Amino acid sequence: MGEEVEQGKKRTLRQTLFIVGGMSLFVFALVPMYGLLCDLTGLNGKTRNEAQEVVDVSPDTSRTVTVEFLASVNESMPWDFRPVVARMTVHPGEVKQTSFLARNRTSTEMVGQAIPSVTPGLAALHFKKTECFCFTEQKFAAGEEREMPLIFMVDKDLPEHISTVTLAYTFFDKQKLVD
Repeated sequence: MGEEVEQGKKRTLRQTLFIVGGMSLFVFALVPMYGLLCDLTGLNGKTRNEAQEVVDVSPDTSRTVTVEFLASVNESMPWDFRPVVARMTVHPGEVKQTSFLARNRTSTEMVGQAIPSVTPGLAALHFKKTECFCFTEQKFAAGEEREMPLIFMVDKDLPEHISTVTLAYTFFDKQKLVD
């Protein structure tokens, strides 16, 4: 009987370890799966971080959408960062251009990466960027200031009930993202 109890304990331990291992793998896989889901659906305001092709550029002049621009830096990023204009009114389907200003306030070279977010989250699917500083990391010399262009379009398929879209960028210290 003692041997049966010992075998039962070993079987229970193996099953428990298998379950804990499976749960750990599942939790580890959740982050990339969530990121992929957000990229595909625009959930959580994530936009593509690559140039998007704009095929139909005929504006819908019967409708306007206000696009607001926000800029912030991560607490570890000693840069100044702001949009040139805080908001603009656009017609869906119209290609527009604006810029953001950034300045490295340090006495050393730094590399930053801007991460975009669109609200409401549903609008992320309809906000197309054809040129954006967020597509690549930005290397700034000590004290360098630069104007960085953004070319975008709000897709004509944006739901009618959405009249304001906010594009927010947060700049991160690329080195601290890697560490």
